[in-house]
Amino acid sequence: MLVDTHAHLDFDDFDADREEVIRRAREAGVRYIINPGADLESSRRAIALAETQPDIFAAVGVHPHEASSLTDDVWQELRRLAQHPRVVAIGEIGLDYYRDLSPRPVQQAAFRRQLVLAAELGLPVIIHDRDAHEDVLAILEDWRAEGNSFPILFHAFSGDLGIARCVLKLGGYIAIGGPVTFTNARRLPAMLPQLPLERLVVETDCPYLAPHPYRGQRNEPAYLPLVVAKMAELCQRPAEEIARLTTENACRLFHLPA
Repeated sequence: MLVDTHAHLDFDDFDADREEVIRRAREAGVRYIINPGADLESSRRAIALAETQPDIFAAVGVHPHEASSLTDDVWQELRRLAQHPRVVAIGEIGLDYYRDLSPRPVQQAAFRRQLVLAAELGLPVIIHDRDAHEDVLAILEDWRAEGNSFPILFHAFSGDLGIARCVLKLGGYIAIGGPVTFTNARRLPAMLPQLPLERLVVETDCPYLAPHPYRGQRNEPAYLPLVVAKMAELCQRPAEEIARLTTENACRLFHLPA
């Protein structure tokens, strides 16, 4: 059994066949799916989906691309949504200096504010970090220094081994997805065997980042076993062991039923 720790099944990419996608995920052995929000509206959709599917849970948050939208009114509504019983995390939140769709100071302020919300409600956080490693880590170090011990998950991890070790030092988890299977991937496959399996989870980030041989197509949770198989090959461990450990880690991280 597997846990897809990051899937955007609420996106309109799945409007035509969402039920079929969920059915295929179950048939592929995906036990739980975490569906994070990217803004207020997608957070609402994530909760609505989780209300109708017993194996899907929601996270709520404002993505750094949408950081400029985090007004006081939006923050108050986000705080209300975060208390919904189907919400298991705040996310995805963080910094994105690759596309810079919101000014960096605005991204940083939104990130810090949502970390305060996670601490207030005792929820894990799902981190988006693209080309912003130093600032993301610095903000999280400040948050930890304030006494916040709630779990941190780096989604779609794109750093090097040094960054990974900093994440682990903060008590964080690292999500592995489709890019580890890409035929031209070098850094992530080389780094993976050096990471502790007790801190790894798996994800699809669907509809994005479909694993080989589906790269460039729409991703979906049913492709998660391809990620696990590649991890098993790289770590020289049985796929069943990778599946068991990553599932246990995800259930512990998000307080999911075992």
